[in-house]
Order: sequence, then C-alpha cells, then structure tokens
Amino acid sequence: MTDWVTTAISRIEADNHRSADTHLFKLDLPGLKGVDLYLKDESTHPTGSLKHRLARSLFLYALCNGKLKEGTPVIEASSGSTAVSEAYFAQMIGLPFIAVMPRRTARTKIRQIELYGGQCHFVESAPEMHDAAVRLAAEMGGHFMDQFCYAERATDWRGNNNIAESIFRQMEREVHPVPKTVVMSAGTGGTSATLGRYILYRGYETELVVVDPENSVFYDSYMTGDRDLRANCSSRIEGIGRPKVELSFQPDVIDRMIRVPDAASVATILWLDRLTGRRAGPSTGTNLWGALEVAAGMMERGEKGSIVTLMCDSGQRYLDSYYDADWVAAQIGDTAPWTERLTAWC
Repeated sequence: MTDWVTTAISRIEADNHRSADTHLFKLDLPGLKGVDLYLKDESTHPTGSLKHRLARSLFLYALCNGKLKEGTPVIEASSGSTAVSEAYFAQMIGLPFIAVMPRRTARTKIRQIELYGGQCHFVESAPEMHDAAVRLAAEMGGHFMDQFCYAERATDWRGNNNIAESIFRQMEREVHPVPKTVVMSAGTGGTSATLGRYILYRGYETELVVVDPENSVFYDSYMTGDRDLRANCSSRIEGIGRPKVELSFQPDVIDRMIRVPDAASVATILWLDRLTGRRAGPSTGTNLWGALEVAAGMMERGEKGSIVTLMCDSGQRYLDSYYDADWVAAQIGDTAPWTERLTAWC
C-alpha cells in the first residue's frame, strides 16, 4: 500500500509542477476613482475552476492520512466544480469516483465528470447530498471525501502556493500592492478560511469580505453566531451557498459579510461578458457584485486602494442555464434593475 500511495502522491505533485499560476487581471472601469479592482482567473486550471486547488489538497490530505488505498472508491457531495476536479485526480491515480449532486446540476458539468471517468448519483436537492454520500460510501466500502468538512484543513494556509499567497505575490508590483480588501464567496468555506488565516499570519492590513447568495445560511450564521441554522431549499447560485453551516466555514477570520441578491449575481456575469468578453460562472457574479459594493463604499469615504476577488470558473459550463435568457427569467427572475445599476455606476 505504501508504494501505491507514494506513486499516487508523486503523480499529483507532478501535475501541480506542470501547472502555471492563474492570471490576475485588472478591470479598467471609468467609474472607479482611486480604486483598482482585480479578478484572479481560476478558470484556467486544468479542470477549469478554483476547485482544482481544493481537489488536489483533499486528495493529498486523504492519501497522507491513510484514507485511500489502491481500488478505494472515492465519493463526494458536490454540485459540480469540485466533483469535476476530484474526478480528474481520481482518474489520475486510478480510483473510481462517484459524485452525489442535485438533479438540476448543469449538464456540462455532468459531462465533464463523466469525461474523467466519474459517475453521478443524483438527489433532488442540496440538503440531501451529505447523507446520501455517507450512505453510498458505507455501501461501497469507499471514502467520503467530504469537502465541506475538510476544505479548511486540507490546504496549507501558511503558504505553499495556496490561493492567498498567489494573490499577494502577484500584487507586489501594483500601485496598491497590499489589497485593501479581498472578496470571496463561500461554498465549503475553505477558501475564505485560507485567505483569512494567511492575512492574519502575514500581518496584512487587508479586510476579508465574504459574500453570500440567497437561500444560504452562512450570512445569517455570521450575523447571529448560530451555527445550527438550517434552510430547506438550495442555493440558486451554483457552487456557493449552503443550507447548513459547514464545518469548514470559519467566521472568526472574516471581517464582514455581504448578502448578494441572486439576480444581481447573474446580472453581473452578463455585464462582465459585455464589458470584457470573459464569460464567468455565477459565483463570480456574486464575488464581483460584492467587490463593486466595497469599491463604492471606499469612494464615498474618499479612500484609495485595491480590491481583489476571484473568477471561480468559466461561463462555458452554464450556457444552457445562467446564459440562457429564458432559463434566467424562469429560475432567477428579472435582472434588469441590477443591470441598470451596473451600467449607471460603471
């Protein structure tokens, strides 16, 4: 077993060594006076999203904790991007992979999981995913990767080219090299935990703002301190927002949270596409709307500085949903008021 684990770790580390860092690009917006806004494009990872980093960390964590051996089925509860990335790494080291996900998950993500040799096990809604994954792992004698539990501990928050270290290194030559604010949404809570811990560890005077969509309990939990909150519905912004407070969500390293309307998130990615030609996934819209709110507040107070947020994945995965006007009208509602605010402000 030790030889197999050693080989598996070597394959994952070799893949990481072949990958260049993701690009950090500046959004040139005439409406921003004294505030520089940056998007870190995580869609350029081999599996197309920020979750590539998480999946790599989760596999290394499981391997180095003795949870995976040759032939062990890997089960994950994921609405898409994490499952795509985990399927990639499972195929790389020769393990079967099953993703438990809501039936309404984007077809493009399902096809990508299957492309990497993974299988999909469907449930009706997000609240059912965890228990279904636990049952499936027990039935198959497999390992439940459990991103919502282990995301905050699988990544080395002190550095080792994590997302936070990458951001601050890439900002070094900018006009405002230390960001005034970093804005991030929460799915597992792992990325915000890594960002917050790294900021504290390095002593940066950077504010961490976490944005949350509708139908998610993270915002209410942060405001009230109640980690037992539950919701009976799923987030409409795929990949972020949760019906319960996950173990990886670490509120103590967050400076403040903003709730973003779902229609504003969708309006923002459509606006970004028209502005730059870059199509991003819906969670990027949540991030960017939050970053623009932060920028507006800075300008009102006469502050100058930089804001960094993330483009979590590509909009190519959502052409039949968030980029389809009929689907948006039926599932999200009217985005026009939010589009008008974006156009007028920027």
